[in-house]
Amino acid sequence: MKIRNILITGAAGFVGSHLAERLLGEGYRVTGIDNLATGVQKQVPKSVRFFKRDIRDPSIVSLFGNIQAVFHLAAKNCISDCQNDPVETTDINVRGTANVLEACRKANVSRVIVAESSALYEGCTQYPTSEEEVCPQSFYAQSKLAAHALATAYQRYYRLPCTSLRYFNVYGPRQDYRRTIPPAMSAFIIQLLKRQRPVIYGTGQKKRDFIYVDDINDFHLLCLKDRRSIGQTYNLGSGKKYSILQVYRMIDQMLQTGIKPIFKRDLPGEAQVTLADIGKARKLGWKPKTTLEDGLQNSIEYIRRVVVSHQ
Repeated sequence: MKIRNILITGAAGFVGSHLAERLLGEGYRVTGIDNLATGVQKQVPKSVRFFKRDIRDPSIVSLFGNIQAVFHLAAKNCISDCQNDPVETTDINVRGTANVLEACRKANVSRVIVAESSALYEGCTQYPTSEEEVCPQSFYAQSKLAAHALATAYQRYYRLPCTSLRYFNVYGPRQDYRRTIPPAMSAFIIQLLKRQRPVIYGTGQKKRDFIYVDDINDFHLLCLKDRRSIGQTYNLGSGKKYSILQVYRMIDQMLQTGIKPIFKRDLPGEAQVTLADIGKARKLGWKPKTTLEDGLQNSIEYIRRVVVSHQ
């Protein structure tokens, strides 16, 4: 069966809205679901058949008719918020995922791509980290591990064709700057453009593997076209790591502000290092294309044009 009709949960979010644009550009028909708790509806392309719905609502099964592939991206994913409310975190990320998988089963969806996270490697000390070395620590990471177990069970018992993707630190235009504690890149750019001192939590020596959103979407398309991805789990990162302080200095140099950051107490539940072993993803013919410098410049241009100019 040729895949033409695709549903995205979390379609109004950062990755979801970019994915919707990309799929539409490739000629797919896209349905989007988002409860708009953190997503922004104006980010959803107008050609998307959009529904404001919660993934925990059993009635969403009615939206899966004639859908051939599902990207399940919706989640509660701010680690600090998840640490403060493990009950809601579990409800959204575990029960919500079960509800989406059940809707996929009932609708006989032929491809399901489930978003996971590099947070599953929080306690690992082997770098780069392969897909087998799982050691979750935070409530968020534990909830994503449970969601992974559900997808595995649906694959095993119902033959639902699932693929799990472990995103490392995805960045780019529309990154979730509205969070209680925004991702470092967007927070740094916004504050420096406003000539304010950004906050760095801890010493700034935590190292992260940053991957640009367009590179993630390249792999999303591969999953739709390459059946070798079914039943597999893939790390999606750049295979390179940078400290938070390095990233800050790169952004500061690009903007030429000379502003010094404010250092505050470290946040709980975060990994000290993330670095993806992307060998498995490369075997499908994928590789990251966007340099950190180019990705940051794209992010700066977007935030300057869309965010800061309207505040």
